[in-house]
Amino acid sequence: MKARYKYRFYPTDQQKQSLAQLFGCIRVVWNDALAVCKQSEKLPGYNNLSAMLTLSKKTDERQWLKDVSSVPLQQCLRNLDIAYRNFFNSRNGKRKGGKIGVPRFKKKTNSQRAEFTKAAFSVAENSVYLAKIGNLQPIWSRELHSQASSVTVIKDCANRYFLSFVVEIEPSQVDAKNQSIGIDLGIKTFAVMSNGEKFVCPDYSKLDRKVRKLQKKLARQSKDSRRRNVTRVRIAKLHNQISDTRKDFLHKLSTKVVTENETIVLEDLNVSGLVKNRKLAKAISLQGWREFRTFCEAKSEKYGRSFQVISRWEPTSQICSDCGYKWGKLDLSIRSILCLSCNTEHDRDENAAKNIEQVGMGNRHDSKRTQRNCKTILVAESIEASRITAPLGR
Repeated sequence: MKARYKYRFYPTDQQKQSLAQLFGCIRVVWNDALAVCKQSEKLPGYNNLSAMLTLSKKTDERQWLKDVSSVPLQQCLRNLDIAYRNFFNSRNGKRKGGKIGVPRFKKKTNSQRAEFTKAAFSVAENSVYLAKIGNLQPIWSRELHSQASSVTVIKDCANRYFLSFVVEIEPSQVDAKNQSIGIDLGIKTFAVMSNGEKFVCPDYSKLDRKVRKLQKKLARQSKDSRRRNVTRVRIAKLHNQISDTRKDFLHKLSTKVVTENETIVLEDLNVSGLVKNRKLAKAISLQGWREFRTFCEAKSEKYGRSFQVISRWEPTSQICSDCGYKWGKLDLSIRSILCLSCNTEHDRDENAAKNIEQVGMGNRHDSKRTQRNCKTILVAESIEASRITAPLGR
C-alpha cells in the first residue's frame, strides 16, 4: 500500500527565488491550459496540452518556461487532465462520493505545489536534490521505509515549505487487546466508546476568536496593499495552528483505537447536511469527523484491522442496548435515559456507541417484542422523558 511522508524544510534565499519562479511557471501553464479547455468544445486531453506546451516554449512570450524543470510542468498538465476526468465521472455517477466542481484557475496567494517524478529528484542521506532547484535539507522527523516514487514541494498560505514523498509500505502486525469497539461521535464530547471511554477534543475557541478579529481587520484594508498581505499571512498561520492541533489529536486517537481493537465500527454521518444548521455549522466543522473516519480507515488497512460503517438510518439513540426496547426519538437535552423495561440507566452517547458496535458486528436486538404499539412523536421534550421511557400496555 502507498503512504505519504511529509517533512518540513527551510530553503535558502536563492532556493526561495527558484521555487517562486517554478510555482509561477506552473500557475501560468495550468491557467493557459485551463483557458484552452474552457474554450474548446471537446476536451483536448493530456497529449494535446503537452504539445501546446512544447510549442509555447518556442515563442518569445513563454521562452522563460525553459528556465525551470519540465517535469513539474508536465505533471501539472496530467493533474489538470485527471481533474477534468474526475469532474465528468462525478457528474455521470461513475465516481463515488460527493459532487466535484470544475477545475479553477490558480492564484498566487493560494497554496502552491510542484510534483517531481523519479527522473527529476534524488534522495541522499541528509538532503534531497531537485532538478534546477538544488539540494534541500528537510527535517527528517522519521525515516523513509522505501524509495520514494515521487515528491511534491508544497508552499502553504503561511509561507511554510514541505516535501511530501509517496512510498510503498507493508502492513504492520500488532496484536489487538479487544475484539471490537463502537464509536459515537459528538460535539461536546468528540468520541464516546462502547467500553465507556470518552475523549474530548482540544479547545479551538481562543484561536477562532483571533481569526474572526483579524478577518474583520482584513475586510477594512485595501486590496493589494502590504498591510493586507501581512494580515492575510497572520490569518493563514492561525488556521494552520488550528489544523495542526486538530490533526495531532485525531492522529493520536485514531492510532490508539486501531491498534487496540480488531474491529472498528463507526456511524455514517451526514456531515454536509448537518453543517447547514447555521447554529452548529462552526462547531461541527472544527471537529473533523470525516477526517477521523479517513484516518481510521487508512490505519485499519495498514494494521490489518476490520473497519465497518453502519447506516445513518440505524436508530442507535432510540433503542436500549441491553434489552432492545425502543423508546423513540429524544430531545438532545436528555443525556441520561432510564429504561423501565429492564430498569437500566444509560448514558445517551454510551448507549448509542454500544448499539453501533452491535449493529456493526451483525448482532441486532429483537425489538419487535419490546417496542411500543403506538407511534412515537418526532422529538421528545425534556419534560416528557418519563413518558417516553415508560413501556405502554405492559
